[in-house]
Amino acid sequence: MIKKIRWGILGTGSIAHQFARGLRAAEGAELSAVGSRAAKTAEAFGNEFDIPRRHATYEALASDPEVDAIYVATPHPMHKECTLLSLNHGKAVLCEKPFAVNVREAAEMVKTARDKKLFLMEAMWTRFIPVVVKAREWVRQGKIGEVRMLQSDFGFRAGWDETSRLLDPKFAGGALLDVGIYPIALAYFFLGGGPQRIVSTATLGDTGVDEQNAIVFEYASGALALLSSAVRTNTQQEAFILGTEGNIKLHAPFWKATKATLTVDGKGEETCEIPHKGNGYEYEAEEVMQCMRAGRLESPVIPLDETLAMMETMDAIRAQWGMKYPFE
Repeated sequence: MIKKIRWGILGTGSIAHQFARGLRAAEGAELSAVGSRAAKTAEAFGNEFDIPRRHATYEALASDPEVDAIYVATPHPMHKECTLLSLNHGKAVLCEKPFAVNVREAAEMVKTARDKKLFLMEAMWTRFIPVVVKAREWVRQGKIGEVRMLQSDFGFRAGWDETSRLLDPKFAGGALLDVGIYPIALAYFFLGGGPQRIVSTATLGDTGVDEQNAIVFEYASGALALLSSAVRTNTQQEAFILGTEGNIKLHAPFWKATKATLTVDGKGEETCEIPHKGNGYEYEAEEVMQCMRAGRLESPVIPLDETLAMMETMDAIRAQWGMKYPFE
């Protein structure tokens, strides 16, 4: 019989709700506890998802002996603090993306996990979605030849609220960290890592954060990634991997795709369609649990060194725009 992993969710916002729903479809998962900054919100979340243990502080959740792994679901600037709190209480951690606000924070988180020999992973859930896994298999099998270009966008138009986490620099707002990480992570996944050169530009709005951006990665092989993200502009939310002998389309929304189309030059199309078991978040939870049961301290699908490299890339992109957060 598969060993149950007892989960605690740290935070009770929108993404915490999404993860809790996904966890219901994750084999071997037990949602045991939730931690909030107030008893009222912890109780409400616990009632919604039938969670037996409700904690009115993050510290109480982190120290709960009935919890094996913690999902950190707080706003971006709190990821480091909450991850370190959890690690320092001996818990495995799945930290919502972006992993941290900058590479300096990320490096401290990774060092702590490695020093304590505890599991830690960035919650880049797209990598574990079956259709995306299938698309990578096609690439590795040489179905589209050598990959020459990747195109990906993730943009939506949020309402104007300068105090919202999307637009307020105090919350590390802007498109890059919130949704730009998806196209960047996709480029790393399909092009074998980070670029040798980055060219980027952004529209910095009234609050000083990037409302939209455009990024080009250039690789030593000559491959290019054309990436964009936005929080004030709707985009198609598609992704294309373009090779010398064909292409792959991840249908919108690519970041939680259930459909991919392989087109091989002169041989027609093949479509793969795989619905999620739950809402898609279950797959990253299953990866964490598989790693924990196998005694691994990080995932081979999104290793910590790659998370650090992506944070370093985003730091470099922001430096090109001259965009800093007030707490940096």
